[in-house]
Amino acid sequence: MLEQIAVFRHLGTLSDGTRVLLRPLTKEDREKLRAFFAPISPEDLQYFRSDVTNPAVINGWIDNLDYAKVLPIVAIVNDRIVGQATLHFGAGPYRHMAEVRIFLCKEFRRRGLGTLVLRTLSELARKMGLQRLMAQVVADQRQVIKAFQSQGYTLEATLPDHFMMPDGETRDIVILIQRLTPQREEF
Repeated sequence: MLEQIAVFRHLGTLSDGTRVLLRPLTKEDREKLRAFFAPISPEDLQYFRSDVTNPAVINGWIDNLDYAKVLPIVAIVNDRIVGQATLHFGAGPYRHMAEVRIFLCKEFRRRGLGTLVLRTLSELARKMGLQRLMAQVVADQRQVIKAFQSQGYTLEATLPDHFMMPDGETRDIVILIQRLTPQREEF
């Protein structure tokens, strides 16, 4: 399956006619990924687990690419990365699941790119035999939560004060799950 992932390509069209190529991140994308994250706003950056404006973070991701652990997908328009999403695969008793993370540059939000990316990740996950996708979203990001729900994710839990902002303030996290296989009925 890893060989198939390495050559995966999906071409999609946004509602405004813009053509987008979705493919796995490669080592050759180092500078494009830096350029993608360079203009990130402080408001967006506060929701990241790592400082994506730090070249060492990007270098670490690129230098340690391992599609068996994390599958990073990039959205490309005119040879420029405009979106990035990852599937973080579970192990052991969580091997049937992956966590989804997604980020889009501001000019491509609310144009259908997020929908295209989430649908593509779901298709890939199904082909890989996964049964569940999970997203963790800070509860005040209502538009992001609605976007996941529009793609079949259900809100499963809220974890109070689970996310700490850079200033030390805590926020609730919501756990969203997409079931890729039907639940088994029990008698």
